Amino acid sequence: MIRVEGLTKVFPNPDGSEKTAVDHISFEVQPAEIYGLLGPNGAGKTTTLRMISGLLRPTAGRVWIDGLEVTGQLDQVKRRIGYLTSNTGLYARLSPLEMLDYFAVLYSIPRAQASRRIAELVEWLGMGSYLKLRCGALSTGQKQRVSIARALIADPPILVLDEPTLGLDVLSNRLILEFIRTQADAGKAVLLSTHALDEIDRLCRRMGLIHNGRLIAEGPLDVLREQTGQQRLSEVFLQLVGASEPVFAASAMK
Repeated sequence: MIRVEGLTKVFPNPDGSEKTAVDHISFEVQPAEIYGLLGPNGAGKTTTLRMISGLLRPTAGRVWIDGLEVTGQLDQVKRRIGYLTSNTGLYARLSPLEMLDYFAVLYSIPRAQASRRIAELVEWLGMGSYLKLRCGALSTGQKQRVSIARALIADPPILVLDEPTLGLDVLSNRLILEFIRTQADAGKAVLLSTHALDEIDRLCRRMGLIHNGRLIAEGPLDVLREQTGQQRLSEVFLQLVGASEPVFAASAMK
């Protein structure tokens, strides 16, 4: 499980002032749950995920992963998180098989266990046809499947996913979303940040909405729909961020 309390990140500006990117955010993600983190560009989503994953130190606040505090037990925490972005780097000269072998060694996974795990991931993600090609020659969708396999090689109980389907074609998008659902069904806690409202609608029972660094709404989707009086998630989102009025007034179009 993920527990976030009062998470805050302040960055210095070149002129000596400060920018609060994340402002006292708190929420939880339970096992077997896909929690959606939604917000416009620059809202603070990626900064939040990087702090949760231990890649960025918070200015204030605390994060626990399976009862372990991130700032104090980072090495243990990193072994329990699979972190993925839309542009997770791959070694261009290695094949997917060599990549997975390499990360299995980094996680000290026994050879026989690693071989079984790699075989499972290759089958689940449909990677067999390009398993021995160089990563630099793969398509965007193929690279993202390899990145997912890399994040899951140690079978972590927590998945932190930052725009995992960005730029993918329809088939790759569907496969990855279905795979995310299977991971939650297997008991993993999944934190999913995305701009795609339909992904939140399809996968998540609860969501948090970040705007200007603050968590301005949080809870089950049906409660947020009732709160706003809107059924379409796009309209729920626009009303919660205070942007529900038409951009172009009818009189201006005449």
